[in-house]
Amino acid sequence: MPGLLRGMARTAVVAGTATAVSNRVSRRQAGRWANQAAAQQPQYAQQPQYYEQAPPQDDTSAQLEQLQRLGELKAQGVLTEQEFQEQKARILGR
Repeated sequence: MPGLLRGMARTAVVAGTATAVSNRVSRRQAGRWANQAAAQQPQYAQQPQYYEQAPPQDDTSAQLEQLQRLGELKAQGVLTEQEFQEQKARILGR
């Protein structure tokens, strides 16, 4: 009977160790995947920087250039109609 208990105890220890190692590997892999996903997200979340600067009110050529850029972004599908109209109004000072 002592041999049977020893064998059961050894099996329990091996199974417990295997479970602990498996869980640790799973957590580490999930952390790596989360880091990879987080590294890929910011490039889509940021908007172009030139929208944050107010256009000069007296320089018509700069306004026209910005409006052309907006039109190109809208044509490429980067901006929606609503975003285009908002930025256009901002450039024109409306």
